[in-house]
Amino acid sequence: MCREQRGRSSETKKKSPSTCSVTNKVAAAMGSFSSVHFCGIPPGKGPYKVGCTDLMSDHTIKGSFFRLYYPCVDSDEYEEAVWIPRREYYTGLADTLKLNRTVVDVIFSYYFGSVKCPAKLNAPFHPGEKYPLVIFSHGLGAFRTLYAAICIGLASQGFVVAAVEHRDESASATFYFRERPPADSCAEEEECDAMEEVWMYNKTPKPGADEFPLRFEQVQIRADECLRALDLLLDINAGKPVTNALPSKFNWLPLKDSIDVKRIAVAGHSFGAATAIKALGRDSRFRCAVALDAWMFSLRDEIFSTIHQPVLFVNSEKFQWVDNILLMKRMDSSRVERKMITIKGSVHQSFPDFTFLTGYLIGKIFKLKGEIDPYIAMDIIINVTLAFLQRHLGLQKDFNQWDPLIDGEGEYVIPGTNIDLPQGHTEASK
Repeated sequence: MCREQRGRSSETKKKSPSTCSVTNKVAAAMGSFSSVHFCGIPPGKGPYKVGCTDLMSDHTIKGSFFRLYYPCVDSDEYEEAVWIPRREYYTGLADTLKLNRTVVDVIFSYYFGSVKCPAKLNAPFHPGEKYPLVIFSHGLGAFRTLYAAICIGLASQGFVVAAVEHRDESASATFYFRERPPADSCAEEEECDAMEEVWMYNKTPKPGADEFPLRFEQVQIRADECLRALDLLLDINAGKPVTNALPSKFNWLPLKDSIDVKRIAVAGHSFGAATAIKALGRDSRFRCAVALDAWMFSLRDEIFSTIHQPVLFVNSEKFQWVDNILLMKRMDSSRVERKMITIKGSVHQSFPDFTFLTGYLIGKIFKLKGEIDPYIAMDIIINVTLAFLQRHLGLQKDFNQWDPLIDGEGEYVIPGTNIDLPQGHTEASK
């Protein structure tokens, strides 16, 4: 057995010794002095094999860019996708963390350069069924591949999940293409592409400046990008041709008539959770939303009156504070289900994949790990999301086995929040 199993949920699968033997060495090298080692990004636990592919529908900044996770045909011909696909993302993470670019590039290349996620890149789509769709929005300083565990977990249960990469300068890094200027044209004896990559990095407010105008503008762009991804996928579902600015051999034709257009949800983490709420208020095609440890700062009051769909808030124990929770409580309703739970022992970084890829010491220093086993925390995140989606998308599955989690019932969850709220809000949070 590669990891100590004390406290592990019964649904958590054992990891293969070959995978653990490699990842445990990395954990030790990264300063893990705990007997509990990591075994990589967890695979999906549903009945479907999972594939993924990247789509940039327009080479410009106005196009849609996302990684799609989907049920795929089981085949050994396709390799698992590289978790961080380009080294430029290391640069973006360095800037986001305010660390030296060269140092971060060396460290990340060594420890994470060969890490793969358990999804087969460009594997054929599994046709013949109608799959519900989830649009997923990443957090501030992240990008489209850093929530593979959540997206793969949902896709393995029969969802199509589009993890959007935002180009509002809130991602640590992203890119688009532009036509190469004539002055930069290649010599006659050389070959060169007509397009060149343009990389964008995380934009931070100037010291002392009001942060709200930047974040408010960004959340508008982010919501637009979620809706653009939805429109594009529904066009693909209708059989319209796809133009991909990225080199890819993925066949999009089997997706025709494979998305259940009446069962669409939106989800996100942190700034992405606020984005999901914003998108929910903009488009009734989203039947519900799941907000993971939401950072509500960018939302104005008027958004709350425009949302009429169910919302589930899944919070960590260590990230939230009074004003942020009170903004979530503004969405309480007696007409539609609005639920909030808190995962005991979790931190804000219990939701992205880094929590699985660092040893105990580094995980604690950078607050990538909480007191809870990260695999148990991810089980809860995925299972409560599945239960909520079944309830509000009208799915005929067995996800209702996790309904108690929605009410905060379980060893590792509590209903509402662990934050002490002002008088008048206390009872509603219990």
